[in-house]
Parts: sequence; structure tokens; C-alpha cells
Amino acid sequence: MEAPKAKLPAIAPLQFLKEVMAELKKVTWPTRQETLQLTVVVVIISIGVALYVGGLDWLFLSLTSTFLK
Repeated sequence: MEAPKAKLPAIAPLQFLKEVMAELKKVTWPTRQETLQLTVVVVIISIGVALYVGGLDWLFLSLTSTFLK
């Protein structure tokens, strides 16, 4: 026997959009400078992780090739 599903209250699309706009006005958006700085941080960390994982891949490939010869 299935458990009864909870019904969400119906909301009019226009009311929903009004509430979304009201919530978006409360958001503290980052400045352009903050966005650029954080983007640079993300790119640098991504490159670092890629180099680390790539280095481990190369190391394990070399070790595996050496042992299987």
C-alpha cells in the first residue's frame, strides 16, 4: 500500500513571479571586481587540481608499465 502523497498548495504563476522578484531584491550581489577575483581563484585552483590529478595519472601509468613489462 502506497503512502499518501503530500499535496503542495497551488500558487498562481503571477504570484509566484512576484515572490521570486521580491526574494531576488533581497540578494546581495557581488561587485564586478569580486566576481573577477573569485573567477581567477577558481581557474587557478582548477588548474592546480588538474595538474595534481594528471601527475598522479602519469605516475601510476609509469609504475604500472614498469611492473607489467
